Amino acid sequence: MDIDSPAGGRQAGPVGHTRVDVSQRPALSVNGWLGVIATAACTWWGIAAAASGWLWLPILIGLLIVTSLQVVAPGQTAVVQFLGRYVGTVQRPGFWWVLPLTLRRPVSIRVRNFETDHLKVNDADGNPVEIAAIVVWQVADTAKSTYAVDDYRNFVSVQSESALRHVATTHPYDDPGGTGTSLRGSTDLVAGDLAREVAARVAIAGVEIIEVRISHLAYAPEIAQAMLRRQQANAVVAARSRIVEGAVGMVELALNRLAEHEVVDLDEERKASMVSNLMVVLCGEQPPSPIVNAGSLYT
Repeated sequence: MDIDSPAGGRQAGPVGHTRVDVSQRPALSVNGWLGVIATAACTWWGIAAAASGWLWLPILIGLLIVTSLQVVAPGQTAVVQFLGRYVGTVQRPGFWWVLPLTLRRPVSIRVRNFETDHLKVNDADGNPVEIAAIVVWQVADTAKSTYAVDDYRNFVSVQSESALRHVATTHPYDDPGGTGTSLRGSTDLVAGDLAREVAARVAIAGVEIIEVRISHLAYAPEIAQAMLRRQQANAVVAARSRIVEGAVGMVELALNRLAEHEVVDLDEERKASMVSNLMVVLCGEQPPSPIVNAGSLYT
């Protein structure tokens, strides 16, 4: 709907949303073996009342008791609904006797996980990347998961992909400088952002997010080769810088040792020649080919 803005114009407002105000609570239930005993008593009553014409009454009561018995397996719950109203959830596993004439829906509270589709999104730098994540989740509120959304499994899947798209657009794929965050380098930080984003989106469905981790991350095929060449170039530059830095230190150490032990007295020109030769030897990719100079440097 449209609402009035402070400037006097009209701006888009949120679409109307009717939130289902329901929360999980325990259902009224007793041990199911009491229901079995009550059924046996109705059977005995029916046999005794067969000649009096009241046979229908124990049969009716026995049917109501039998149909209200519920078996709950470990890791499962039973959401109980009576005439359209939520009356509670049987949370403890076992054999239970619940209210008669109720509809009971099994809801699993076991830990589940799934992997999202490989999504193609643009990162913070605008580069198209392919990304996917593994989401580990569990139903925490059976009432909300049953009544607040139409299909909580599909809801979690769609909202997880939406959160993954949003988080992927807020971080670059890589950070060459190493000073910021990136999808490839800051895995723990990105995983935390993903978990919080997904948890906020699926809270309405009574779902708890345990962990979200990126399972696939790559540049899109159309730019993969170009990005690979850029990464190779950055690696070559970084390696060369490290080699030059080490070579300068070795040359400095050699000159200081020669001067300290008075092995040879070098003037500035000979020092420059020695530095040039050492830098070529230390920074060159191919092994050097030494040349023996039997004469003087000045001839």
